[in-house]
Amino acid sequence: MIRRAAILSALISLSCLGAFAQDEIRVIKDTTVKVETYADINDYDLLGFNYGITYSKMTYRNEYKRQEWLYQPVYMSLMYTHYLKLFDYMPFFGYQIGIAYGKEGYSFKKDKEKGTIDTEEGATRVRMEVVEIPFLAHLHYDALHFKVMANAGIYGGYRFSITRTGPNVTPGLENSFAETDIQPDYGLQGGVGFGLIFNPVEFHVNALVRYSWSSIYQPNTISWEPAKSYYYRYAYPFDVNITAGIYIQLTKRTGRTSRDLKRQAREIVIKGWELENEFSESKDR
Repeated sequence: MIRRAAILSALISLSCLGAFAQDEIRVIKDTTVKVETYADINDYDLLGFNYGITYSKMTYRNEYKRQEWLYQPVYMSLMYTHYLKLFDYMPFFGYQIGIAYGKEGYSFKKDKEKGTIDTEEGATRVRMEVVEIPFLAHLHYDALHFKVMANAGIYGGYRFSITRTGPNVTPGLENSFAETDIQPDYGLQGGVGFGLIFNPVEFHVNALVRYSWSSIYQPNTISWEPAKSYYYRYAYPFDVNITAGIYIQLTKRTGRTSRDLKRQAREIVIKGWELENEFSESKDR
């Protein structure tokens, strides 16, 4: 009889331990799932350096000029990004501002039938170095370690050097701007990209399009052929940039920030003060 009671007690104890172990495993599993899937994006800041290449063309008034994409091997930018929530709820927005160095230009293509090639000031190819400041509206959608991005905005810049090449370049203009050239630059810029996130570092890849609203020529200038009369000419740079960049998170991407902790501490102090006052009033009564 005693043996049966001991066996029954042991079975009951094992059942209880099994149930307790199952409960423990279930709680740990649920907690783990919550940690992995939860990602509340803060209004955080990024500072990044981009490096890439450019392909350049021009939008010409003289449509008969045959062009080919001009490969420009160097494009660099330093960008500051701030993310923010629309209505304090939608974490998909932000803005970017920075400084960039790149090149604009054009390259004429030889006409295979005629065997001729177009020129400007005797040059068949022109490269211009440009420094610019972009300001862009930024959209992003974040996963745990991945994001997709899009941006669009304006930029202002300055063309500070020029190199003309070709068999008949006008003497004195090989590395100099002409009086009829325009050096200030401004226009539209935008693109799409994706990022890989390993807090606090992010790797971004972007494809950007830049369209200038500033012609490289003054509009009412005479042709290089004296027999021709004045006419309206223009050439607007159009560039495609492909870049890769590394970004550092300046503030916390997820979790409570120092600002959140300060606000929480302030609320605790205020609530404690209110409770103390209520207790004092009730005691006086």
